[in-house]
Amino acid sequence: MNANVLANAFGPREGTALRVKQVALVVLGVAALAIAAKIKVPMWPVPMTMGTFAVLTIGTAYGARLGLITMMGYLLVGALGFDVFAGSSAEKFGLTYMMGGTGGYLVGYLLATVMLGALAARGWDRSVGKLAFALLLANVLIYVPGLLWLGQLYGWDKPILEWGLTPFLAGDAIKLALAALLIPAVWKLVGNARG
Repeated sequence: MNANVLANAFGPREGTALRVKQVALVVLGVAALAIAAKIKVPMWPVPMTMGTFAVLTIGTAYGARLGLITMMGYLLVGALGFDVFAGSSAEKFGLTYMMGGTGGYLVGYLLATVMLGALAARGWDRSVGKLAFALLLANVLIYVPGLLWLGQLYGWDKPILEWGLTPFLAGDAIKLALAALLIPAVWKLVGNARG
């Protein structure tokens, strides 16, 4: 873990205790991702799930390496058939679900997590403005593979943007704003607690 990310601002920083902390963070992160994916906030034109909010905050708070391990753990749990994704169910889960319309977005989660973690390690997570820009870039990294996957899966003659982008923009703007305000605020609390 990079010393400059939020996950390293508390607790042990070396040895076995650090490894225990990292394992605990991964387990908590996977659980948070699974729970957030199932939270649906009523909104127009589609309900807003909190899954991408969890991806954005974990990527930023954990850093590139621990964030990526956490995200891969989440995807592994989903691939094993556990109901951890927003649209999965008892009838459609595991690799079947992952290879469907959501597949590209899941790849985007990995890309966004690594990019956010790298920028957070450079201090972008301490400024609302810089973090908002990083989160916007992260959303692009989620949408690009997601839309490309939808186009390949269903055909480019279909309304891909109407299916996989435009209905989600308002909700994503809200989640982006929440994450951009939350992480720098937590950094201020950490700084005040140490001071």
